[in-house]
Amino acid sequence: MARRYTPRDLALDVKPCTTGKGLFTRVHIPEDTCIIEYTGVLLTPEKRAKSQSRYLFDVAPGKTIDGASQGNKARYINHSCDPNCEAIVHRGRVYVFALRDIKPGEQLGYDYGEAYMTENLNNECLCDSCLTEAEEG
Repeated sequence: MARRYTPRDLALDVKPCTTGKGLFTRVHIPEDTCIIEYTGVLLTPEKRAKSQSRYLFDVAPGKTIDGASQGNKARYINHSCDPNCEAIVHRGRVYVFALRDIKPGEQLGYDYGEAYMTENLNNECLCDSCLTEAEEG
């Protein structure tokens, strides 16, 4: 079955969490659902090089979306080492899909990737799964 790159109209809330703010669902989200699109301003390579934004998403060589706008609810999806979502670039746009069924009340998270973790977080992961693991260990 072909994947549909059309976000569903889901009840999503920005709420406080361990890393500041996160995006949470109020409804059940079935596996492989297109949840939301990551939107923002398309930057030129020159503007990307000068940007201090932590919301940059490369969508093609020389094309980067800056999702810093608060109108971009997807910017609140935090990194997770045990993600329930994945971000997929399709035709120069970024869509977030459910990797598994997601329960009401769950925070959405996807893996930001090693480069982001190194460049922005000094390889210090503060995602819920790593914090829980540290508390148990």
